[in-house]
Amino acid sequence: MSTETQTVSESHHFQAEVSELLRLMMHAVYSETDVFLRELISNGSDACDKLRYEALARPELLAEGGVLAIRIKPDAESSTLSVSDTGVGMDRHELIDNLGTVARSGTRAFVNRLAEAKDGAGLIGQFGVGFYSVFMVAERIEVISRRAGASEAWLWSSAGEAGFEIAPATPEQSARVPRGTEIILHLKAEAKRYLESYEIERIVKRYSDHVQFPIEFLGKEGTPHQINAASAIWQRAKSELTPEHYTQAYHSIAGAFDEPAMTLHYKAEGRQSYAVLLFVPSTKPFDLSDPDRSARVKLYVRRVFITEDANLLPSYLRFVRGIVDSEDMPLNISREMLQNNPQVAQIRKALTSRVVGELESLAAKELEKFARVWDVFGKVLKEGIYEDHERHDQLLALARFASTKGQEPRTLKRYVTDLRPNQTEIYYLVGESIEQLKSNPKLEAVRARGIEVLLLTDPVDALWTSMSQDFEGKPLKSLSQGEVNFNLVPLLEEATKPEIEPSSGAAVDEAAIIAAVKNALGERVHDVRSSQRLTDSPACLVAGPGFDRELSRLLARHNRGSGPKPILELNMRHPIVKALSRAKAVDHDDEVSDLSALLFEQAKILDGEVPDDPAAFASRVNRLVMRGLPALE
Repeated sequence: MSTETQTVSESHHFQAEVSELLRLMMHAVYSETDVFLRELISNGSDACDKLRYEALARPELLAEGGVLAIRIKPDAESSTLSVSDTGVGMDRHELIDNLGTVARSGTRAFVNRLAEAKDGAGLIGQFGVGFYSVFMVAERIEVISRRAGASEAWLWSSAGEAGFEIAPATPEQSARVPRGTEIILHLKAEAKRYLESYEIERIVKRYSDHVQFPIEFLGKEGTPHQINAASAIWQRAKSELTPEHYTQAYHSIAGAFDEPAMTLHYKAEGRQSYAVLLFVPSTKPFDLSDPDRSARVKLYVRRVFITEDANLLPSYLRFVRGIVDSEDMPLNISREMLQNNPQVAQIRKALTSRVVGELESLAAKELEKFARVWDVFGKVLKEGIYEDHERHDQLLALARFASTKGQEPRTLKRYVTDLRPNQTEIYYLVGESIEQLKSNPKLEAVRARGIEVLLLTDPVDALWTSMSQDFEGKPLKSLSQGEVNFNLVPLLEEATKPEIEPSSGAAVDEAAIIAAVKNALGERVHDVRSSQRLTDSPACLVAGPGFDRELSRLLARHNRGSGPKPILELNMRHPIVKALSRAKAVDHDDEVSDLSALLFEQAKILDGEVPDDPAAFASRVNRLVMRGLPALE
């Protein structure tokens, strides 16, 4: 091949994030340094998978290099450990791109998180940067690689500092690698245990036993022998497997260290035949917040890896990890064909229903375990309430919510069971934090009647609640949009007296107050009206026609605009509103203007916003305070 002809070594700098990552690997002390071997084996397995897929169209790629396998060879004399594979290999440009940069979003965030972790080994495999974990145990690395079908082999080397060197491999190195990649680790003194056969076999059994390709150990005797089972665990019967088998498979497939919170293993037979092995993690995968929101389930066809981009699950189940192995699809199916393939669509539908059904079963039978799953992935699952109309009711029933009734998360079923007499709606409030919502004045009237309110604080809550929702015939109703009437719900005994006894003083002219406030605020509000929500506070803001208050704020923030104008509701029994009424009656227009603006801006602050003009707000408050102070002699 040879546009890549080069005769001398070239030096290259690492991407800034890679340099920082290497610094952490070289100087941090992680308890699980075994991860480096698991990651190298995983990379070798991926390389074999890729070559097997490419060879479907180009069988000649398998002509040189022998069977697809991974080989581990320790050398005590030189204190080196070699991990090689006969997979697809890399050319010069791929070595530079794959080992010198991390070409994905979120790299800086990952590096920061790794730096803060007390023991970061559990994070390494999740982000696809497992190769760099070799610097936990090695002081220098050499990578010899030959792309399948290429005539040239290349040497990449680094001591893990500022950069790396790349050069043509020597004749002796090229002869060792007819195809694939060999990674030679010059081990640190404290890592010499990884030259021991029992240590290597222990790690392989623990983390990589179910890698599909043979992992061979080449010891002093010079005869390689296989040290892994090399079986597709998802094709084995459940009766043959133990929880430990599943945990090992999860660690290998997901590149994780946590325990799976839920395991789903079955074979589908009928119109289509395929094996499924899926896991719900117990901790959040690092790519959960990636902008593409892609599912991460791997598609195999008759044990040949095809792609991780088949989107076999919807976005709201993207935290699920695992494998689907089809017996019916053609091996040469392209990634483009997968987008419109009816077999893939049928698998996706059946798989989604099965996963949601298993979550329902977990919620019914193991409440604590499901509570932990919801705590980690609830905000992602709630995306399905908005996106998956077919399973909308199931997902809504699975959802757990904070509420004004105790500390424990509540289901809608429990909410409906505890409805107050004559209560016909499920009330909720959307905001940025539980503390902010609990102090919101819109809760005053419902609190006086013992009505439970769901407190929703995830950004997705503003989205799914924008659709008309109901549960068991009870509509969900926002306390920050539209009009409300709680008159049919009886007051709690302790709230009866304050509610019945009006504040002292003459009744106010509501129509005159509303007209005066409207005139003072002008275009800042959509409308002004008397409130049924308030008992103690003077005013609150609610949404007008269109979106709820929180969604309006989110959209305005995103579009850098002002958003729809709110409705100002007034508590006609409050002393400030009565003072405004008296000022209007004696034509004190400046005081009416100040009090109207104060009520509006105070309501904005209670909703977590800032006044439009903070300086004018402060001046107005000062004027009103000065009016209330006794004259000083």
